[in-house]
Amino acid sequence: MPPRTIDLNDNITLVDAEYQYPGLAATYIVREGDAAAIIETGTTHTVPMILAALEARGLSNEQVQYVIPTHVHLDHACGAGALIEQCPNARLVIHPRGARHMIDPSKLVAGTIAVYGEEKFHALYGDLVPVPEERVIEAPDNFEISLNQRIFRFLDTPGHALHHFSVHDLESNGVFTGDTFGLSYPNLKTPAGPFIFATTTPVQFDPEQLHASIDRLMDLKPDYFYLTHFGRVEARQELADQLKTSIDDFVNIALQEKKTPNRVQVIASRILDYLVAGLETMECNCSEDDCRDWLAMDADLNAQGLDVWLNRLEKQRA
Repeated sequence: MPPRTIDLNDNITLVDAEYQYPGLAATYIVREGDAAAIIETGTTHTVPMILAALEARGLSNEQVQYVIPTHVHLDHACGAGALIEQCPNARLVIHPRGARHMIDPSKLVAGTIAVYGEEKFHALYGDLVPVPEERVIEAPDNFEISLNQRIFRFLDTPGHALHHFSVHDLESNGVFTGDTFGLSYPNLKTPAGPFIFATTTPVQFDPEQLHASIDRLMDLKPDYFYLTHFGRVEARQELADQLKTSIDDFVNIALQEKKTPNRVQVIASRILDYLVAGLETMECNCSEDDCRDWLAMDADLNAQGLDVWLNRLEKQRA
């Protein structure tokens, strides 16, 4: 079966990573002349889909110059090492805080197995292949690379994770935002436009940093944001406002429940109710049950991240 792809503007192709199910996580191929870059990698299971999408567009593995995960969370970066193996001329471009985890992914693997167990880890992600150090480029704030004459500028955008950058493609005036500009699933679109909300997953969520990173991206005045979860959205102030409101509301829910027994479960339940209510307000066509099924995982992950943030806050105030 061919990969699910969408050819967008400016020689940008979305390839569905099919992480858990279609429409959840995206990777992108950016072409400039006879060269290509891959932004986000999905899991190791995604790699054959990306390579098939390259071939279908007349591009060989040898023409890939860069593999660029926005951060090292495994739905974004797990396929990086396997892609580097398959693309002999490619180099990995990664945030300086994430480079060591791509060169030696043993801690990433151990931490994820501790959460999911070994069998589920391999089913979700496959094998995490180390990247040779000599093929790694660390991209600090405002670092630039050229794909032929096409410039990518890397912006340090913490808030979701300290090892997160966003990629400003100067040719298209679009930004590949990873998780910084939140989640907006196509199957939850509404007559009022995209429904967007923040991702506060473990372990480095910081609301003030995330607000500042969103403002920084908006200050670029881009035309589009290319979200990993999921797809292209217009870079409109209304979306930024909706996103920032969700950050504040999630934080308020967490603070209200900070002394509640089983607070992670309670926060998750309240976040899920909040998201479903937001979709109802925007007259989403999905049934409530479908909305809850789609958003339950995000609500759980957000609650876990908020719990870590609360613990950090409590230690700071002790």
